[in-house]
Amino acid sequence: MRMRVRVLSSVSAAAVVAGAVVLSQGAANAADPPSPQDFPPAMVNGVAHDLGISQEQARKTLGEQAAARVVLDRLPETVVRQAPGKWFDDQTGALTVAVTDQATADAVRAAGARPAFVGRSKSRLDSLVSKVADLAAKDVPGLNGYGVDEVRNDVLVRINATKKTTATEEFLRSLRDVDGVRIEETDTSPVQQAGEVNPGDGWWPGSETACSVGVAATDANGGKHFLTAGHCTNDANQAAYGQSGQQNRIGTGNVGGSRSINGREGDMGVVAVTESGWTLSAAVNTWGQPAINVTGSKDAIVGETVCHSGNTAPNWECGRVTKLNHTMDYGSVVVEGLTVTTACSQGGDSGGVWLAGDKAVGLHEGAINGNNCPTGDNAVFQPLNEALTKWNLTLFTGGGTTDVTVANPGNQTGTVGTAVNKTNSVSGGTSPYTWSATGLPAGLSIASSTGTITGTPTAAGTSNVTITATDSSSPAKSGSASFTWTINPTGGGTCSAVTNATDYAITDNTTVESPVTVSGCTGNASATAKVDVNIVHTYIGDLTVSLIAPDGSAYVLHNKEGGSADNIVKSYTVNLSSETANGAWKLRVNDSGPGDSGKIDTWTLNPGSSGDGGGCAPASNGTNVNIADNSTVESTISLSCTGTASASSKVDVAIVHTWRGDLVIDLVAPDGTAYRLKNSSSSDSADNVNASYTVNLSSESRNGAWKLRVQDVETNDTGYIDSWTLTT
Repeated sequence: MRMRVRVLSSVSAAAVVAGAVVLSQGAANAADPPSPQDFPPAMVNGVAHDLGISQEQARKTLGEQAAARVVLDRLPETVVRQAPGKWFDDQTGALTVAVTDQATADAVRAAGARPAFVGRSKSRLDSLVSKVADLAAKDVPGLNGYGVDEVRNDVLVRINATKKTTATEEFLRSLRDVDGVRIEETDTSPVQQAGEVNPGDGWWPGSETACSVGVAATDANGGKHFLTAGHCTNDANQAAYGQSGQQNRIGTGNVGGSRSINGREGDMGVVAVTESGWTLSAAVNTWGQPAINVTGSKDAIVGETVCHSGNTAPNWECGRVTKLNHTMDYGSVVVEGLTVTTACSQGGDSGGVWLAGDKAVGLHEGAINGNNCPTGDNAVFQPLNEALTKWNLTLFTGGGTTDVTVANPGNQTGTVGTAVNKTNSVSGGTSPYTWSATGLPAGLSIASSTGTITGTPTAAGTSNVTITATDSSSPAKSGSASFTWTINPTGGGTCSAVTNATDYAITDNTTVESPVTVSGCTGNASATAKVDVNIVHTYIGDLTVSLIAPDGSAYVLHNKEGGSADNIVKSYTVNLSSETANGAWKLRVNDSGPGDSGKIDTWTLNPGSSGDGGGCAPASNGTNVNIADNSTVESTISLSCTGTASASSKVDVAIVHTWRGDLVIDLVAPDGTAYRLKNSSSSDSADNVNASYTVNLSSESRNGAWKLRVQDVETNDTGYIDSWTLTT
C-alpha cells in the first residue's frame, strides 16, 4: 500500500489544527444530493482504489449514497427509530430498511426506500445483545466483541479461538442454541491503535506515541479544541504537541480530568488548543490530494462508503460500513457503540477523522485485526456526534490555510531555435515558493526560485508539461498546473505541425469543430501523417472524432470506443497521401449521448508532405501484456528502417491499470539504452495511462527491436499493456 493522506499538519509558527470539521450535530434537512462531479477528488480516488472499482463507479456510488441520505431524511421518525436495520445497498443503489409488517413497508416505499422483510424486530435484537452482554460480564477470554448485524438481522459474536479457555467454551455453549446469535471465530484480537511516526505528523500526548487529530470544535465561550480518541487523552492535564520530542506545543489534553472517555460509554477525548499561533481548520488533510472541507456531521449507515485520514502511511484509507453500535473487548477495556468498516488502518491513526463524502462521521478508534488488513471487517470508529454532544461542542467549519494555486498559462507553442521566456504565477500558501517542472521540451528549464521557463527548444514535438510550486509552510503545500507545449520545426522545406489550443466546448448531442490552417507544404500530405488529440470528456464512448481534410473528406479517428473512460489523449497515424497538405483542416467531434460533456482542449496536425523524402512508418504492438504487482514486463516492436531516428520521435502508450502512480515506463532502444517516459508517483491514484511522449532518439539507429518496459513498484493494483505505437 502507498501513502495517500495525512490528518493534522503541524505548522511551526502559524500552524493549523484539525483533520476535519462539521457543521451541525443534527440531521440535515432533506435536499437534492450533489451531482457526481461535486465529490472531492480525494474521496473519489480513495473509494475507487480501496474498493477496487473505477473512478466513474466511485462517483456513481457516492451519488447514489447521497441520494439515499435524502431518502433517509424523509422517513418518518418512528420508522427510523423502530427499524431493525437500515443500509445502503451498493447493488441496487438504494436505501434499504428492514421491516416486520406491511404497514411499515408501505411507509418505507412511500418515502422512496426499499423495504426488506426480516424475522426479528429491533426489540428482539436489543434483547439478544443484552443477553450476550450479561454473559460477557463474567470475563470471557478470547471475546473480541459483539453487536447487531443489521443486514443479516442477527447478533454477531466474535471470538479469538487461540485464546479460548473453559470459561470461553461455557460462554459459547450458552449462546449456540440461541436463535439469532451467530458466532464467528478468528485468530486475531482487536487493538486500540497507536504508533511512532516522523516529526510533524499528527499530535503527541506528552512524551507518548503519536495519535491523530480528528475534528476541530469550539465551546460556548469561543474556546478552541479538537476531538480525538479517548485512549490518547487518558492522562489529565497532559501537554499536547505538534511534533515528537515534546516540541511545538498545541495545548492541553483532558483538561481537569473530565474530558476523556475510554470505556463502555465510548472512546473519545478533547484537547484544548491554547498556544498562540495555532488556528483551527475545516480542511481535512488528504495527503497529496486536494483537501476536503467538511460541511457537516452525520451518523453513518450500513453500506455507506467512508474514508479516514490518519497519522501513519498510507494515511488515507477507505471502505464500507458493515455494522453499527458494536461492542469491542480489548482485554484491558470494553468499548460500546462503535462502528465497524472494511477499511484498513495503522498504528498512530487513532483519533483521526472519518468522512462520508464531505460529512464527518467519526473518530478513529482501532481495528479488529490490529495492523493487518484482511478482507472483511477491520477498522473501527467512534461516532462523532456522540462526542460533540457529550461536551457540548460546536464543530468548526471556517478558517484554514489557503491552498497553493498555480495559474495555468494555457497551452504553449514555440519553434525550434527560437528562445523562450515564460513567466508563471502562484497564489495562496506561504511564500517563498520552490518551483519544479516535468515534461518540458528539450532545451527548456524552469528557475526554481521564480518559476520562469527559459531556454531554446532543440527538437520539434508536443510535450505534456506540469509545473509545480511548493510553499514554505511545514508541512509544505503545493499546487500544479498542466498544459501542452508544441514545438514546431524551423522552416526550410519541411512541412510544419500546426496546433489549435483554443478550448471548444462539447455539449450533449452536438457537433463541434476546431480548425487549423496548413501552409508552406509541398504537394500532398504524408501516408504517415500524425494527429495528436487532447479531449477532456467524462464518457468517451459518446464521442466520434474525425479529421476533416480541406476537400471535406472525413477520416474517423475515434468511433465511440472506450465506454465510461474519461478523456482522449492520443496520437493517431493517418494515411493522408491522397490529400493536398495545404489548406484548412478541422477536428470534428460529435457527442451522441446524454449526461456527459467536455471540451476539445488542444490538437496538433503534422501532415508531412510528399516532398519530405519518405521515412519510417509508425509501428504498433496491440498484444496485451499483463502487469502483475511488483513485476517488470516488456512489449516489443521490431523496425526495418534506414538511418537514425528523429529528435522528435513519438511513443504513444495505452496501459490499463487501477493505480497508474505505481508504474515506471521506459522505452528501450535496440542497443539497450533506456529512455524514461514516466516515473512512479504515490499520489497519482488515477486509472490508466493514455499518453503520447516525445523523445529525442537522434543518437539511435531506427533498425532493430524496440521495447516498452513497464515496472509496477507497488502492491494491490494490476493491469496490462493494451497497445503502444512507436514513430521514429
